[in-house]
Amino acid sequence: MHSPQHAHRNAAGDSSLEAADDLYAGLDRASRRVWALFADWCAAADLPALPADSVTVAMFLAEHPAAAGTQRRRVGVINAAHRQVDLPQPGRSELVRDLLDAGRTARRERAAAAIANRIPQLPLTGSPGLFGRRDALLLVLATTLRFEQIARLRRDQVSAHADTLLIHLDGEEPHRIHLPITGVVAVYQRWLEVLGFLDSYPSTSMLAQWMDRGTDLTAHAAAARRDERPLLTPIDRWGHTPYLATALTGQSVAALVRAHLTGHAPTHERVRRQPQPPREVRAPIAVEEIVLDDGYYERGIRARADAHIAMSGVTDVLGDVEGRADRLLADLLAILEPD
Repeated sequence: MHSPQHAHRNAAGDSSLEAADDLYAGLDRASRRVWALFADWCAAADLPALPADSVTVAMFLAEHPAAAGTQRRRVGVINAAHRQVDLPQPGRSELVRDLLDAGRTARRERAAAAIANRIPQLPLTGSPGLFGRRDALLLVLATTLRFEQIARLRRDQVSAHADTLLIHLDGEEPHRIHLPITGVVAVYQRWLEVLGFLDSYPSTSMLAQWMDRGTDLTAHAAAARRDERPLLTPIDRWGHTPYLATALTGQSVAALVRAHLTGHAPTHERVRRQPQPPREVRAPIAVEEIVLDDGYYERGIRARADAHIAMSGVTDVLGDVEGRADRLLADLLAILEPD
């Protein structure tokens, strides 16, 4: 049997010798024995042990049957080995999780069937269509991801390939979402149309009008920016999204999924624009023409000349007042200052 380090080096190649040393330094004795078993099996199967993918881990578990606790321990060691050298943990994939928990698989299948029945019932047009398009994608994601993962999902973490959605979570292998009854890519594209439109025209009321008219929005889906903003955002009762990028909370995601699957999802009425009452056109006010007599300007000039003569002595008066104020200030300072 190969030594653990020898098996690891055969599986990962000479370029990963330094990573192997870091890996073994971080594993205890029991974990090293588990890793040795996995690395030797990978070497015999001509598969890489580091990094390993979820299919490799699933094949290893299938060929080494054991109690559920033992299998979980093995997956935990494989994940820890990958974590030691900053590689995605293959044991966190849905494939491996389903193998470790048969009940989880049955629950997921029941939820997926209920979601597939619910999605076609969601509205796609008008202001209710904003909720419907978002919630449809949210339900699709809920077939694979946890609520907190959905809430933290960014725009740049989702991509479409053929009829499958790929979810690229940090530090994990891509999650694949494919529902035979529901076109998951079409659901994703419809929400991208909303995001792309709002990237260009931040007006949900205008978007609702376009969707009501059946305007083709596919160009907006292609133009939607794939950046680090939240993929799913809150929508208020009037159909408005936040001006600043805001993510849903995990509790909100859980509440929405639960409401849809239990038949208690709120219904959203179309927001009707209130017609503006016609403005009252007022007739112009008639103003009587004022006729000035010939002496109007002469009287004004004469009044200003008289005022100039009457005010000619003001400068002298103000100068006298200022002089008296200075003298009073000097007398006051003389009284207050000590000898």
